[in-house]
Amino acid sequence: MTLFTFLREFRLTAKIDLRYQQANVVVLPNHLADDFEAFCRSNPAPLPLLYRSQSGETSCPPLAKHADIRTDISQYCVYEEGCLVKTVSSLAASGPWSDMVCFYLGCSFGFEGKLKKAGVPVRNVEQGRNISMYRTAVGCFPAGKFSCPLVVTMRPIPAALLDAAVEVTHLNPLAHGAPVHIGDPAFLGIQDLSRPDYGEQVELQPGDVPVFWACGVTAIEAILSSKPRLAFSHSPGCMFLTDIPDTPSSPLTPPSDSLEPQHTKAHPEQTPLCFQVSHNPLLYSLASQAAVAKIRQLETVIGEDPGERGIRALFVQDELLRSCLALSHSSSVAITTGFPTHYMHSPPDETDGPPGAIAMATMLLSLGKKVTMLTDRRAVEMNQAIIDEAVRNGVLKAAIPLVTFEDSGPDAALHFLCHHGDASKPRYDHLVAIERSGRASDGNYYNMRGINIKHLVDPIDNLFIAAKDIPGITTTGIGDGGNELGMGKVKDKVINLMPKGSLIACDVPADFAITAGVSNWGGYAVACGLYLLHTCPSHQRYLKKGLGLEPVTPQDQLQDWTANLPSVDKEESFLSTLVKFGIRSGKTAHLAMEVDGLTFHPTHSDIISRLLEVTQRSTTL
Repeated sequence: MTLFTFLREFRLTAKIDLRYQQANVVVLPNHLADDFEAFCRSNPAPLPLLYRSQSGETSCPPLAKHADIRTDISQYCVYEEGCLVKTVSSLAASGPWSDMVCFYLGCSFGFEGKLKKAGVPVRNVEQGRNISMYRTAVGCFPAGKFSCPLVVTMRPIPAALLDAAVEVTHLNPLAHGAPVHIGDPAFLGIQDLSRPDYGEQVELQPGDVPVFWACGVTAIEAILSSKPRLAFSHSPGCMFLTDIPDTPSSPLTPPSDSLEPQHTKAHPEQTPLCFQVSHNPLLYSLASQAAVAKIRQLETVIGEDPGERGIRALFVQDELLRSCLALSHSSSVAITTGFPTHYMHSPPDETDGPPGAIAMATMLLSLGKKVTMLTDRRAVEMNQAIIDEAVRNGVLKAAIPLVTFEDSGPDAALHFLCHHGDASKPRYDHLVAIERSGRASDGNYYNMRGINIKHLVDPIDNLFIAAKDIPGITTTGIGDGGNELGMGKVKDKVINLMPKGSLIACDVPADFAITAGVSNWGGYAVACGLYLLHTCPSHQRYLKKGLGLEPVTPQDQLQDWTANLPSVDKEESFLSTLVKFGIRSGKTAHLAMEVDGLTFHPTHSDIISRLLEVTQRSTTL
């Protein structure tokens, strides 16, 4: 046996002992090579390009010495006109090689050793099975002749170890990087985990969460769809073994002559953290450590209590973060506000709530979300006029649909929330209540003085109650006293710690309860948090499933994006509009430039400035 033969055979059989990093392989005719390279660049998560050979080249010196791609894989697939015609153990006799180009792509098997070292169980290895691979309903970005669905691998990960799994794989971007989805497979169009399209079923253990990584088998789907005259690939699960050990001290990095684009490099400050944002259906999201730290700073700023209401007692950490993550995943959001605390005046509404609602709506619209405003029937004419005025003054870029809800029967809420009353077809995927009167346990609605204002409030609470039983609808409540819609999540704290708590406490919970010194501040913080997530590469990669990556927000567009944030000038302008319509400060009933008894200058303007300082400082990360 020659040294070359010995090294090749040793590499093929020593995978488990030496833990060599591995690669997917695609071999295509030369005339398709540039298109496929562009396809890889456009879809870096499933197709991280390690090396592109010259035409006819059978070796790959940057990855493995003495390699011969025609014989170094245990099983190959042979395709003709886009059809798999056979599998073979060698390509040595497979037609003329001079016109063929080999592409070596990173493989998720390359991080399994690192997962194990981090204490994360690798279930497919434990069960002695090939990894489960699924064809999704998510389309890759096309390039030239190549267009196909994304293929993903699934690994069951214990919920307590999700952060560890995410961190380990994020630091290996050329082995597909961090997950592209965590939770219910239906989000990817996968209907049955027990029936993988490639590989074998890997069973979840109690406490496991299905975690999905982009997969290099996407390249096989690309071959099938582009129908080249002749093409080869590795057989799924039968990888090309490099000479690079799969150890934390030897990460796979692109060789100097690799064509790997720069944006797939891992940046430690962008290491993602994992947060659950929905139980039904199960959904986790990712955001970088840098973005999470900034949103937590926003949460601290809005938790200040200059009005001395004792709101800090209701604080639950990361409610702002989780709400922003859920809203970032949403497509259609309904926002409701309106607290008619001044029942002796007309209109009875207060200046807290509408400014925060409009600030959130502005940012959501800029992100391409559909936004609907939901109000009481008694206030439709006034709120429509306020929205129109906000558009004329530039506070809003476009008018927002304004709707009402009437409790006309037991299925009224279901029909309002879902198309044709079908719970599988929700009209909205997120409901937000900000400074909205919340129903107490006795069925009444109380202001902070304990006065019942039920006669002025439509039963929008019913929508939040119904949403709990409709998969795919998440809810957020923003409040500053505990009697607002959604604060039922912290009802026990309100009863025990807030004045008149046992009477006024809202009984209706939201999935996320954001508390703030003034509710408007919570709305401003949500807008800022959404901006931070939009400028977070880790979060955007997760939203886009690692496909079609571009710089999140080019520098020349940052100024346009900051225009969607709340500002002192915009909020002062909008508050003056509310005052013009006769809307009064909540605590004092003053018809003046104040909210909850605090004057716009310096209190509210200072909070807005500080929120913006935290938010815009983050764009340099």
